[in-house]
Amino acid sequence: MFLEISAIKKSFGEGENRTEVLKGIDLSVEKGEICVLLGPSGSGKSTLLNIIGGIDSADSGSITISGDKLEDMNEKALTNYRRKHLGYVFQQYNLIPNLNIKENVEVGAYLSSSPLDTDELLKTLGLYEHRHKLPNQLSGGQQQRTAIGRAIIKNPDLLLCDEPTGALDYKTSKEILSLIGEINSKYGNTVIMVTHNDAIKNMADRVVKLRDGVIRKNYLNEVKISASELDW
Repeated sequence: MFLEISAIKKSFGEGENRTEVLKGIDLSVEKGEICVLLGPSGSGKSTLLNIIGGIDSADSGSITISGDKLEDMNEKALTNYRRKHLGYVFQQYNLIPNLNIKENVEVGAYLSSSPLDTDELLKTLGLYEHRHKLPNQLSGGQQQRTAIGRAIIKNPDLLLCDEPTGALDYKTSKEILSLIGEINSKYGNTVIMVTHNDAIKNMADRVVKLRDGVIRKNYLNEVKISASELDW
């Protein structure tokens, strides 16, 4: 098993203000799967994603990725681990405004010992002809493609996407989801995507529904459809 999550608990606040956000999460994800974490705001899905990514730490429980236990790592080892194995795509693009699109993507390449070919990836992303433009010269969808490129260029084992289409319109959202699906099938990265959009579950291999800090449903899709066929 590629990703093993066992008995993860997380609370925020102290005393009377203490809120249990995750109440004992158990989850396994196979290598190469697209796993969609679904749930309303406050269900704990983004907190879980941040713990998987080592951005936040759990109060108890364990996470193992490719046999490596995150809680056994010191800060330096964890930083190195994130750098080598993880790619992040957030709702905010977080691009560097004074670097062009190619340079923004290449920022991710410096973190890897075996990066993908930049020009080939830019072509896959549909950004090759825009490579010399600055971020503010692109649409929101093109900026999100650039952010995905930066995450993917280092060829991460695990691509973590937190509401990657949250700021985008319907057509652009479907293009971005199609791109994530294409990258998954082309490069074999495991994808964990947080969303509150129920329709997106239909493109996933595994669907995990969270509510109030617990997993309510966890199942494999019997009939998976391509992102271009999604409708909401």
